[in-house]
Amino acid sequence: MLTLHYFSKLLTNPNHPYFNYKQSRFLQRLQDARPSVVPSFFTRAADFLHDLNLDTAQLLPNPVILLTPWIPDGLKFLNPFENYDKTNTVSDIYLQIFAHHRELYQHFIPVFTDGSKRTTQTSFACVFINSTLSFQHHPTCSIFTAEIIAILHSLSEISNYPADNYIIYSDSLSVLQALSSLHRHSHPLAFSILDLHDRLVCTGFSIFLCRVPSRVDISGNEIADTAAKNASAVLDNPIPLKDFKHYINLALHSRWENHWNSQSMNKFRSIKPVVEPWPTLTNRKADTIITRLRVGHTRYTHRHLLMAEQALCQSSTCFLNAPILTIYGYVTFNPVLFP
Repeated sequence: MLTLHYFSKLLTNPNHPYFNYKQSRFLQRLQDARPSVVPSFFTRAADFLHDLNLDTAQLLPNPVILLTPWIPDGLKFLNPFENYDKTNTVSDIYLQIFAHHRELYQHFIPVFTDGSKRTTQTSFACVFINSTLSFQHHPTCSIFTAEIIAILHSLSEISNYPADNYIIYSDSLSVLQALSSLHRHSHPLAFSILDLHDRLVCTGFSIFLCRVPSRVDISGNEIADTAAKNASAVLDNPIPLKDFKHYINLALHSRWENHWNSQSMNKFRSIKPVVEPWPTLTNRKADTIITRLRVGHTRYTHRHLLMAEQALCQSSTCFLNAPILTIYGYVTFNPVLFP
């Protein structure tokens, strides 16, 4: 995991001396001739990526961040629904609010965007008045990335039209909040949106972002949602580093879990059936006691080994009519505890 994390981080830094490193054929032949020798870092990383079917994935380079304290960073967005709780508001109220909002911005061309995430597919859609664009993205990308790519793709399409007024609608409040408050750790595509938005504004465009609630029968948003789920065309865009590393973590964790489940003869599997970490107690002494009880390493069961004495149980069953002396047997079959 550490190898893939560092290798993926290297691929996103164009200033790294090994950014475009290509391993020589001589070194590859040398490694093939000596399989007992540990392969180089790049060979191991390439083998891991191939094993995870990620050898053709392209990563998004780190953006050049030009944030200045005297210029507000980020895009402000409209939110006419901010005072309404979705759990306590019927769809008709939202439709009335949206109709009033469109009256106020009737001279702005609406563009609806949406993202979709399933197990094997990440996709997005952009709905214009006369056209609908929908694409699949790499399945490693998150739903957040799908939503933010939809906004970026909308701006890119708007740049092909004459200067006019536009409103881009999105049902992802987290994406709009992220775009309104940029910092050095923001999503890399957020800076691309800010740069493209500023360039369009300088050429005469007027572009607003607006949040709309999902699944309240707003026509454009419903069309975008359906188009995103049914996208078939593939858009080969680079993958953000954070999404790539998260996918690697999930894939390796899944393989680790499957390997652990196959260990039927391992006595520790009955103690810890899943590969999730145990919660850590604030009291170190109590944490140590609980851990020893879990794995069965106690003075009661192992004193004869430490003191070179005769074991309490010499047969397959102990005096408690339990299996060979263990903490589990003592707690489960002790007639004092369970008369």
